[in-house]
Formats: sequence, structure tokens, C-alpha cells
Amino acid sequence: MVAMLAGITAANEGFDNVVWNILGQTYTLKQHATDSLAWHAVFPAGTFVPPHVHFTQDEFIYVLSGKYDIWLDGKESVAKPGDLVRLSRGIAHGIFNKSGETATSLFWVTPTRSLKTLFDRISNMSNPEEVVRIASEYEINFLPPPA
Repeated sequence: MVAMLAGITAANEGFDNVVWNILGQTYTLKQHATDSLAWHAVFPAGTFVPPHVHFTQDEFIYVLSGKYDIWLDGKESVAKPGDLVRLSRGIAHGIFNKSGETATSLFWVTPTRSLKTLFDRISNMSNPEEVVRIASEYEINFLPPPA
């Protein structure tokens, strides 16, 4: 069990200096414990997380800047700065930056399960098919892209 450590993670730093590069997005770890995991995300224009399902975690996205097109259980919507996106476990979702500008957000999941280990493993990989294959070993199932 990993207990949450009280303190402040500075704006320009990662918790334990952890920063991941996952398929063109930069994720800076902000908090890690058994019960939750949080990271600051930078999505350059045109990047996305394909539709997938977390069967054992709820996921949240607080939009800081830019906008995200959210695919949630077959429906599309847009999340803007100040919006909180709630992605319930077991519900398929995808996150897309189609805005033409960089978007930033704070993501978190609860409970953490093996997501940090997955991010450690896939950081700096360039092959999306291999990322999808490995993710299936960590309770994340990717779906075919929406039409």
C-alpha cells in the first residue's frame, strides 16, 4: 500500500521528478498513492487518447486551457477551461484535441491500480499498436477508433 504524502508538488515539477511522454502528450506526475493518481497533461494540437475502458477505475479531467472533444459512451461533447469531465469505470471514453491549439488539464484516477506502472512502461514508445497491446496487460482495454 502506498500512502499519500502530504505536501506540495511545484507547478513546474513532477512528483518524484516523474514526467512521461505518451504518444506525443506530456504527463507530469503530481500525486501518487494507492487510492489515487494525478497528473498534469499537455495535449498538443491533433493528439488524442483513443477510446478505451477502465474496468477498475474512475477517471476525471479538469480542463485548464484549450478544449477537448470527449467521446463518452458513443456520444461526443466538448470540455472547456473550468469544466470537469467525469469518466465512470466501465464506460468507454476517448479524449481528442481537435482545437488546433495546445490543451492542458489535470487528470486523476481512483483507485490507482497499475496505471503508474503502465505509464512507466509505455513512456517514450512510438508504436501505438504496441501501446494498446501493453495497456491490455494493465486493465485498460482500447476500442477501435470512432468513425
